[in-house]
Amino acid sequence: MKSQIKWSEAFIRTLKETPKEAETISHKLMLKAGLISKVASGVYSYLPLGLKVLRKIEKIVREEIDQTGACELLLPALQPESLWKESGRISLLGKDMINFIDRHQRRMFLGPTHEEVIIDVVRKRVHSWKELPIVLYQIQTKFRDEVRPRFGVVRAREFLMKDAYSFDADQEGLDKNYEKMREAYELIFKRCGIKCQSQKADSGIMGGRFSEEFVAEGECKELEIGHIFKLGDTYSKKLKLFFLDKNGEEKPMIMGCYGIGISRLMAAIIEGNYDEDGLIWPRSVSPYSVLLLPMNMEEKAIKDTTEELYRSLQKNNIDVIMDDRIISPGIKFKDGDLLGIPFRILIGKELKNGKVELKLRREKRTELVKVEDILQEIKKLKCKDYQQEHENLKARKTTISLTTKTQRLKE
Repeated sequence: MKSQIKWSEAFIRTLKETPKEAETISHKLMLKAGLISKVASGVYSYLPLGLKVLRKIEKIVREEIDQTGACELLLPALQPESLWKESGRISLLGKDMINFIDRHQRRMFLGPTHEEVIIDVVRKRVHSWKELPIVLYQIQTKFRDEVRPRFGVVRAREFLMKDAYSFDADQEGLDKNYEKMREAYELIFKRCGIKCQSQKADSGIMGGRFSEEFVAEGECKELEIGHIFKLGDTYSKKLKLFFLDKNGEEKPMIMGCYGIGISRLMAAIIEGNYDEDGLIWPRSVSPYSVLLLPMNMEEKAIKDTTEELYRSLQKNNIDVIMDDRIISPGIKFKDGDLLGIPFRILIGKELKNGKVELKLRREKRTELVKVEDILQEIKKLKCKDYQQEHENLKARKTTISLTTKTQRLKE
């Protein structure tokens, strides 16, 4: 299947003017750079560039959550009213729940969260202490009828989340799984280029005895991008989630719940990575690694060199997009900066000297590189970036573990 990696084929539609409805920098740039398109209040389409970023965020989330030992599954968006009656939470969410009556006169909900459904799955299949612990997660669309949707995808009526659930035989098991998830969250946000802090929080409608939220820096004050909960037996008793312990006694499972707003992560990344010209994507989540920008595709030498570099980068599995549009260089530069792709290779007047111009979007510096050396230069920069990320993660894991131990000793 052909990859859509020429600008003319990629369905990229940038805007010259910022829509008046946009309040925050992330909302403005997501609309202006053609990442999303508004369908209705609090409802957005993810356009190809936005979807590529979303998928890269999902990949990071999956990699780190899988490392905790959790198993991925997919739960339905549609949920029967009967489950919510069992938990008694219908009155807590109230009008926030989008619902309808089906043709059999049964009330159904578009899931705002999935505790009831995951418990129904587990209680039908797990009955003994020998089968615990279990940790399950999904990446799924959620629905909430917000009174006042705001800030683009930050407070939307339809949004993408990663939600995980742990099931243990005792509190000690819950504490271990909780710390694993907490560490995974720190690593996810670090890899996504988000600066955030964790703090104790009100558990709200989720219940439980303890929770922490992860708050990102940005124009959206208190932008919560993750929340983790020690639910205990709050749901287990109501929904009859029991198991037999070593002595054959029936006991409620001890639960934890762990959420990350995937679509919110995109907004949070942007809030911390932009300048006056547009986006500056961290390389880990950028829709493309390299932007090839020929000054004039009607000039044979420029066209041939651009296409040769394009094939070479593709062959070496480097995410590249070629701006093959026949338009003025000024518009290409402006769009290139707006999209925020990490590396830009300009093929223009220096080609007569056998060189192209390499620009790093974040640093705004440029350098002239021989055409035959540009592939190795990109590889070197990407390798350096990977090594730096690896070292940061190693250091971060050590710091997180030490911090966690210190916090628990204090408690």
